[in-house]
Amino acid sequence: MRVEQNRNVIIQRQKNMSKLNSLKELYVEELRDLYNAENQLLKALPKMAKAASSEELKDAIESHLEETQTHVNRLEQIFEELDEDPKGKTCKAMKGLIEEGQELAKQKGKKSVLDAGIISSAQKVEHYEIAGYGCVRTYANLLGFQEAATLLQSTLEEEAETDKKLTQLAESIINAQAAEAEEEEVEVK
Repeated sequence: MRVEQNRNVIIQRQKNMSKLNSLKELYVEELRDLYNAENQLLKALPKMAKAASSEELKDAIESHLEETQTHVNRLEQIFEELDEDPKGKTCKAMKGLIEEGQELAKQKGKKSVLDAGIISSAQKVEHYEIAGYGCVRTYANLLGFQEAATLLQSTLEEEAETDKKLTQLAESIINAQAAEAEEEEVEVK
């Protein structure tokens, strides 16, 4: 019985493995990766917001949570137009980035320093998404999927704007507070 189950699992995995013989197949595979990544973020962002001590950082993360749901909806629209299933792939890169962020959020230390680390983790996620959306947007254009390319461009712009907001928040408030915490520690010694 167990051998049969293992064989069925192997067969299913082989079916799920896409052949990448065309740009369209790569496009669909990359869209699935982004779809899974965004869904992982939907679960992770509330935890990040809870871990943040800065109200401005919490607000930025919660705002991006709403955008992330929009990104998922756009991807679902694209998959519907392609008549493809969005599921079937786990984004290992996003899983790793989220795990790193969660490890950091569990650390003990000065709140401002931890907030600086949360921003760093969030920006790593944004940069991954920017790269992914840039690629699939280009593929959509090349394949003649203009409506999808427009949707992907909108998401790409929102991801870039989130990255910019995080940079501004880091440079104007959070990193300065983290540096002050370090100066206070040096003065105590």
